[in-house]
Amino acid sequence: MVFERRKIKTLDDFFLEGKKRGAEGVYFYRINGYNEQVGAFIRRYYEKARLSGVVIEGRIPNPDEKNLAYYSEIMGMDFQLSAGFFSAGLKKWLPRMDGRQRESVAASIYDCLDGLRRAGKNDNMLKNAYIKFMCWLYYKFERIANRLGENDIPKILYEGTVSSYELLLLAVLSRAGADVVLLQYKGDDGYRKADPGLAYSDMFDAPGLSAFPEGFSLKQIRQEQAKELEKERLYSRVQGGGEPVLINCTNAWTKGEGLADLKTEPKSRGSDPNLFYNCFCLVRGVWDKLTYMSDLYQFYLELKRSGRNIVVADGEIPQPTTEEIGAVSRKNYTRQDDMLTDLSANICYTANIRLQKIMRKAFLDLLLAEAGEGGAGLNRLKNKAVYLICWLKRYQPGLFSNWKPPEVSCFICFGGCRNENEALFLRFLARLPIDVLILLPEGGQCELKDPFLYEMRHAESLSVRQFPTDRAGVSVGTAAYHAERELDSVLYQDSGIYRNRQYAKANAVTLKTMYEEIAILWDQELKYRPGFDTVGDVVSLPVIFAKVSGVKDGELSAYWAGIRGLLTAETYLIRQAPYIDPAGFNPVREYAAGFLKNGKLMKTRIKAHKSYTYGFLREEIQEYILDKLQLLIDLKRVKGTFENGTEYTIVATILNMDREILRLLQNYDFTGKNPKLIYLSTTETMISLEDTILTAFLNLAGFDVVFFVPTGYQSVERYFGQNIMEEHQIGTYMYDLRVPELKSVSSKQTRRSWRDIIFKRG
Repeated sequence: MVFERRKIKTLDDFFLEGKKRGAEGVYFYRINGYNEQVGAFIRRYYEKARLSGVVIEGRIPNPDEKNLAYYSEIMGMDFQLSAGFFSAGLKKWLPRMDGRQRESVAASIYDCLDGLRRAGKNDNMLKNAYIKFMCWLYYKFERIANRLGENDIPKILYEGTVSSYELLLLAVLSRAGADVVLLQYKGDDGYRKADPGLAYSDMFDAPGLSAFPEGFSLKQIRQEQAKELEKERLYSRVQGGGEPVLINCTNAWTKGEGLADLKTEPKSRGSDPNLFYNCFCLVRGVWDKLTYMSDLYQFYLELKRSGRNIVVADGEIPQPTTEEIGAVSRKNYTRQDDMLTDLSANICYTANIRLQKIMRKAFLDLLLAEAGEGGAGLNRLKNKAVYLICWLKRYQPGLFSNWKPPEVSCFICFGGCRNENEALFLRFLARLPIDVLILLPEGGQCELKDPFLYEMRHAESLSVRQFPTDRAGVSVGTAAYHAERELDSVLYQDSGIYRNRQYAKANAVTLKTMYEEIAILWDQELKYRPGFDTVGDVVSLPVIFAKVSGVKDGELSAYWAGIRGLLTAETYLIRQAPYIDPAGFNPVREYAAGFLKNGKLMKTRIKAHKSYTYGFLREEIQEYILDKLQLLIDLKRVKGTFENGTEYTIVATILNMDREILRLLQNYDFTGKNPKLIYLSTTETMISLEDTILTAFLNLAGFDVVFFVPTGYQSVERYFGQNIMEEHQIGTYMYDLRVPELKSVSSKQTRRSWRDIIFKRG
């Protein structure tokens, strides 16, 4: 019996038994394009062919000398172009075939070779083709020879571009009762050379087919299957036997109503006993500025009244402490599976083994995905795993006290994720019986990305730092208040108009000026100076940092009057060197070494230390001072930094500044007038290392700093590691000058300067 080639309606037809195909027939298709349906079919068909069919990857090797010698020994080298000869040969060569199968294969071979004869092939060529077919049948297809034409039709899967003789033999096997699929990643051109008339197979076509993915192959499928098998073994080792693990049904049951969905009773969310129904939702912005905080408080109260377990993380999920990390049992690992198996043992919930299984499954799911998608190395993956375990142990009592299905607790992250570890932890929680709610009232960015995540966006935003868990913590703005905030965003964003202390971050940029310009710029608001700019939330501060050497024309009265004219309300005056006595008492000096680690300030330790006296300043000013202190150290502007311990002197000096300087910093508005420092050095005395540190810091902090040195001596530059000051040589050097009481000196000059003449002043 010869089987007819028939057409499929869907790819699933390949898996129908012979008797269920309507009329007895086989399928012979070539697949040139890809979609998800095709991918799933290939994997299923490959598994079927691997177990009970034949898989060919690349060309079928031609018979070698040993193959031919064995054939000659068993069969001899006679040849006749007749079905009877072929049937007799098959009986001897493939004895497991029954009579029906032999007759079917023999008839198909005869039709094939007779076609070659009619196409002009001579007897010798036909004999060679016959021997090749017989060797291929024995060495490649013997396992299906005795199953051809059965109800469970054997499968042949060929990957690559088929040759003419391979195609002829596949056609023989197809007509004898086998399904054949050709995977052609490079398209149909190669096939058409072997079958110009398209007589042997059909091409599968469907909407949405595209090129095969890069790297797709049967080898890749085998590797994936091997990984899946290893994964199953890993889960089996970690979970053990017992009841099956409950699976999360996340968001599929919700109506997209945000808080209302989370308030739905867990037992009302669904009825499948093998599932738990939870919500994973991120809400950007606020739905109503006037009611947002009250709504959240009412939401919190309703969850509490319903008996739900609730945990709130405000602003951040604090990093695991040293003690928490130390409590995680772990070893050094060389294999990923060993590591995950070992670390999973840290996840325990003996009060409910089903919950423990859910936790361990979610743990493995996420970390295996991280290892596959992100390409995380073993140590990095271990660190992520340890973080997950630490956080789970920390929050587990609050989330799962007396848990039993179908209960679902609630974890609220107020302010979003700061980093990938926090995002991974929230994704982990969302695979447990927990509703995970992330609130970003100010909008902005969040590290969180997950296929389960449902995101809601609202146009309005609100600056709120804490989730309202009690009525005392709820603050509600009036309509006028929020209207003012909205007006602020219009008036003070990229308009050149600035709100008082609108910015908390700034970087100083030193101006290169003429000497005469110092007096012009001195009392000017920064926003009017060249070089002023705002980018994002950072201000560029154009400041003066200069040394003025000599006395113009030797006229002391005009010299002192000029300095007197610079003494504004924001100016700090140093009358002689040194200002800071190196031998003087400094309460920070003995602790400074403990405030630096690997060249970086330990801000938390500094602020908590008994010697720290800046706690009365605004928080942003404290941060600003510490940031500029770090910058001064990093830039090495003071000689000896990271060479002879000068960095510790820098820390001690800047953390012990005069109260008046601190007040100038406290009152500093980065878009208004900046504070000033005038340093008078009228003798041969050098300024101290501490004076250099202070003035270099104040320059970075945005002060205008001017040294007046009538002697012209190199008294100022001694400890500066870089040439960062502009020096102005204005006249005659004068020595041993006594600084007068400047407040009694008239700032009115008796002699007109060049700029007064040009601009016709006075």
